[in-house]
Amino acid sequence: MSIWHNIFCVITAPRYGWEVINESNIPTGKVLRSAYLPLLCVLALSSFVPMLYDHTVSFSTSLMTGIVLFSTFFISYYMIVYLLGGFYPELVKTQGASARLNDYILYNLILLVLLMILRNLLPSDFTPVLFLLVYLPWMAYRGTDHLFVKKDKVAKFVVISSALILGIPIVLKALLGLLIV
Repeated sequence: MSIWHNIFCVITAPRYGWEVINESNIPTGKVLRSAYLPLLCVLALSSFVPMLYDHTVSFSTSLMTGIVLFSTFFISYYMIVYLLGGFYPELVKTQGASARLNDYILYNLILLVLLMILRNLLPSDFTPVLFLLVYLPWMAYRGTDHLFVKKDKVAKFVVISSALILGIPIVLKALLGLLIV
């Protein structure tokens, strides 16, 4: 199975997608190098697309926006790994459990990156794209079996992980966006 097949499966059918990810045993580092980082580069490049239809957007603004978007999601991954590992130390006790948690975070962030790319490609603030953000908690909920989260802790875990996965990129983007002149 390929990484892109896993991404497609986890987004279109989360329960089946997490099963496919479990079976494929693709190392987290490979997902990071072969999918996440290239998608971050595409996200940064997509920040130049508004220059095609909005003549008030300058090259320097697009460049800074691309840097901010790349940095936001790059830093977010590591912050979320650290924070979720702190909230749920049982999910990082073994190397296998830690790898599953990293996969869980990566695949959820990949959905966000794809939504941001789509948003950059559209000529206006197409708000239905933002409504797709509510799909992330559902995808996260379906991933709890992948992590072997105890049934009595699933709701709390989904709320915390979804809040971190959605919130940290938003906060970082706002903070780094202050640097854009």
